Amino acid sequence: MKKIISIVLLSSLLIYSCDKTKADAPKDSSAPIKKDTAKNSPPIQNDRSTVGKQVSDFVSNQYEIQYETEGDLNQDGLPDKALVLRKKEDTLAQRKTIILLKNPDQTYRLFTSSETVFPEEYNEYGYKMHETEDISIEKGTLNINLYDIGPNGNQFSKFKYIGDHLILTYIETYNMGAGSHSALYYEPMKGNITLESINTMKEEMPSTTQKAQVKKERFLFENVSLDDVVSNAYNSVDK
Repeated sequence: MKKIISIVLLSSLLIYSCDKTKADAPKDSSAPIKKDTAKNSPPIQNDRSTVGKQVSDFVSNQYEIQYETEGDLNQDGLPDKALVLRKKEDTLAQRKTIILLKNPDQTYRLFTSSETVFPEEYNEYGYKMHETEDISIEKGTLNINLYDIGPNGNQFSKFKYIGDHLILTYIETYNMGAGSHSALYYEPMKGNITLESINTMKEEMPSTTQKAQVKKERFLFENVSLDDVVSNAYNSVDK
């Protein structure tokens, strides 16, 4: 009888030991682990449902805020934000510009963004394209101002909040070249182009003015290249 009891006790101990080993065994390390990739992904481009309590909620860890400005863009009495972002590890990469509109509850919502509206900061040789860059919001208009006394010249553009879109309404350039200075004024929505040139090779520095009426255009903030707009405007006048 004692022998039978001993066998039963030994069996019970073996079963308990096996169960405990299973309970203490580490979880399968090969099982997929879900990661929060929101902070590692680039800023959201077109999802207007994105809402955040502060500006940093819209900037991933890969980016830093290079320029930031505040103003009432959609004319609702609330201060909105415009941010120019660049990659921390690659300053030669194309920059991103995002527009945040303020909500009545003091949160921000992503209105629109662009990877093309702000030009590259450096050329292929690593030289800065513009000596000074400025972005501002004034009277419902987003202003992007670029200054350079070199071949790239000055470029001033204005985007207006119209019908739930941000549209290019005006662009102006000023360039100083060998033997001449030129200024371009273009209103895409009206189709008006004016090109003024000054001949600096002559003592009296004579000037000429050319005007052209072209097709009216609606250039949207999210996909327009200002350099392309200027190039096409010059070509339209030269025809």
